[in-house]
Amino acid sequence: MQSSSPQDSGIGGPRSRMNVTGAAKAGFGRALAGGTAILPALACAVAWQGGASAQEPGLGQVVHRATEFGAFEVIQFATFAGVLGAAMLSAIWLIRERGRIAAENLDLRERIAELNAAVQRSDALASMKDQRTVVWGSEHRRPEILGSLPSTPGVPEERASFLAFGRWLTARSAAALENAIANLRATGAAFDLAAETVAGGVLEVHGRKSASHAIVRFHSLSEKQREHARLKAEHSALASEHEIILKLLDALDMPFWLRDAAGRLQHANHAYAAAVEAQSAGQAVAEKRELLGTQARETLARHHLTEPVFHQTVSTVIDGDRRLFAVTDVMNEAGGAGIAVDKSDIEALRAEYERTLRSHSETLDQLTTAVAIFDADEKLRFFNQAFQKLWEFEPGFLESAPDNTLVLDRLRSAGKLAEQPEWRRWKENLLSAYRSVDSQEHWWHLPDARTIRVVANPNPRGGVTWVFENLTERFDLESRYNTAVRVQGETLDNLAEGVAVFGPDGRVRLFNPAFATLWRLEHSEIGVSTHIAVIRKACERVCVDGPWPDFVAAVTGFDDERRETHGKAELVDGTILSYAVIPLPNGQVMMTFVDVTDSVNFERALQEKNEALQKADQLKNDFVQHVSYELRSPLTNIIGFTELLELPETGPLNERQQEYLDHIASSSSVLLTIVNDILDLATVDAGIMELEIGEVPIAKTVNETAELAFEKMREHHIALRVDLKDAPDAFFADEQRLRQILFNLLSNAANYAPEGSTVVLSCRRVADRVEFFVHDDGPGMPPEILDTAFKRFEPRTNGGRRRGAGLGLAIVKSFVELHGGSVEIDTGKSRGTSVTCRFPLAPREAKAAE
Repeated sequence: MQSSSPQDSGIGGPRSRMNVTGAAKAGFGRALAGGTAILPALACAVAWQGGASAQEPGLGQVVHRATEFGAFEVIQFATFAGVLGAAMLSAIWLIRERGRIAAENLDLRERIAELNAAVQRSDALASMKDQRTVVWGSEHRRPEILGSLPSTPGVPEERASFLAFGRWLTARSAAALENAIANLRATGAAFDLAAETVAGGVLEVHGRKSASHAIVRFHSLSEKQREHARLKAEHSALASEHEIILKLLDALDMPFWLRDAAGRLQHANHAYAAAVEAQSAGQAVAEKRELLGTQARETLARHHLTEPVFHQTVSTVIDGDRRLFAVTDVMNEAGGAGIAVDKSDIEALRAEYERTLRSHSETLDQLTTAVAIFDADEKLRFFNQAFQKLWEFEPGFLESAPDNTLVLDRLRSAGKLAEQPEWRRWKENLLSAYRSVDSQEHWWHLPDARTIRVVANPNPRGGVTWVFENLTERFDLESRYNTAVRVQGETLDNLAEGVAVFGPDGRVRLFNPAFATLWRLEHSEIGVSTHIAVIRKACERVCVDGPWPDFVAAVTGFDDERRETHGKAELVDGTILSYAVIPLPNGQVMMTFVDVTDSVNFERALQEKNEALQKADQLKNDFVQHVSYELRSPLTNIIGFTELLELPETGPLNERQQEYLDHIASSSSVLLTIVNDILDLATVDAGIMELEIGEVPIAKTVNETAELAFEKMREHHIALRVDLKDAPDAFFADEQRLRQILFNLLSNAANYAPEGSTVVLSCRRVADRVEFFVHDDGPGMPPEILDTAFKRFEPRTNGGRRRGAGLGLAIVKSFVELHGGSVEIDTGKSRGTSVTCRFPLAPREAKAAE
């Protein structure tokens, strides 16, 4: 590049300066005309001129010349200089901006090149065949799908089909993926899932959110990755199922628990916490509260030693009440789980159902109507005793659950059903009840002249209930009733008793001739529909102070309670009529009248005689009691002085005196016993004897009484055997009277038993009674003596050693009957005599005897 000197370019010379000045003027004019477009040029010119003037000699001259210019030229020059300076500044600024812009453009080109390379790499990565990416830019734009998954079965290539996840993914995977994508786009929550296709393929899905895009990438997995993803999917499914199951178990109203391998409580639901009275399941686990009792837990632990599954019904206390739980507990090496189902209400309902069913069966079994229930298969499931009795079936046959056809064939072969012209059709018509919804009724006329009404009631659950009603007696009763009505009419007409029936309106419905005869009524005065007022007027003329006003009130009154009344009416001729007013159904009233004149007179005579007999009997009782009491005092004195004479302190007695004294003592004791017996019988006859009922120990009472009687038996070498093996421990009776009964029986047996024999005293319980049995091997009682065995003062010398007053068995009979029992004698020649006394376990009358 060659440079030129100022002289060559003409700059700085006079011409040059004139050109510049002219140019400046011209530029100024253009500047005024064209605006600021030439300001930079003007600035450059001024700067250049300034530079030139500084180098060019003779500048002062120019300035001097310039001062010679006018004001206008100065203004022009100044303006030119300003414009030139501005142009120069603008040029400098433009040069600098252009350099900066060029540098920025260079940087932008480099970044664009880098971005293009990155986009190409991203496209290459997104378009790989083993993955597919879905990008959402905004809410209103359709998502962009990149890449493909050719190696995974079941993945569609079409865009619309691919985004419809529910079509090619399993339901669980599709639901999980759609929920995850919705959360990603809404909240930016990232996710990693393993999705399973309907065809069995497995994909790994990752979701991420950038500033403006939501990206979901589907990866096709290798075999190990598929296995890992499958396991991950299974783990996720199992975790989800585990969570759902725990939530379900927490929602159950049945206690549930989990235990570790050592048997410690690890988890419990809300029902478990409520059952153990814990505020929460966590508190129940933390405090190790146990639902089952110690004994139940020990039983469960012993069972798990041999069996992994425990399923039994155990009882435990919940809220203070004992409840029954069906406990199912499973245990293995890792731990165990259990659940308890409250079966208390079910067991109560089952027990109530069984009681109801049993009561229903017992009720049906007590009916006289035969009932048989067959199920839907026509098998016999229930029958009552009336059914078995009606058809005379063997119990084994009925309990084998025969079908209905077999039962009918059995009845036909036994000749208990009438022969039918077409047996098969008749049977099919009968068994059509199993296919019917309405009840059916049949009438069977059996060969033995019985008439059976058969009703078939279909059951709601299938089957038929057969009811066999034997109406033979009913028809017979109807026939008898009709006959009885006719006979009754004839009987009423021929009765000597007067009968009249009045309706609620007071008119006669029925009467017999005896009624008119007894009340001296004419034929014109009474008839059907005659009012009671007319009959009253006719009857009052033959009756003195008659009861007819009461009869009218009973017939026409409106009393709420109608009562039966009885009485007597006396006619003016001395006839006495006994009447009865009996209310009948439908408001009717029946009156009966009987002529009792003779019976009344006879009754009066009997009453007078009875009063005389009662006075005589009272005199006898008073005499007996008086004499007995009068005898007891001297007897007591005799016995007392006899005992004093036997004392050593009284003095010695010779042998004969001692013998006489013994006879006096024994005779006095016998006489005192007779007096006491007479007093007891008199007390019984007077009805004033009171039994002191209490619990009597049988063994003690029998043994003590036997010891007293054995003293008499030993004199005659008679043995006494007491048998109490079947006797109860005790029963309620008067112990003192029981001792008297047993002592009299043993004394009586000792009197008749031969020497060297054995008297047996036994006791046993039979049903609700206690029996005392005394047997001797004596000669027995002839029939004529047996009839008077219990009569008083009837001594018997039939082989006896001594003659008594005849009060022993009478006392026994009176005292046993006071207890509400009975006495029985079994006797005969060569078989001895047996007396059985039967007592109730607890007498009804515990105080006074009748």
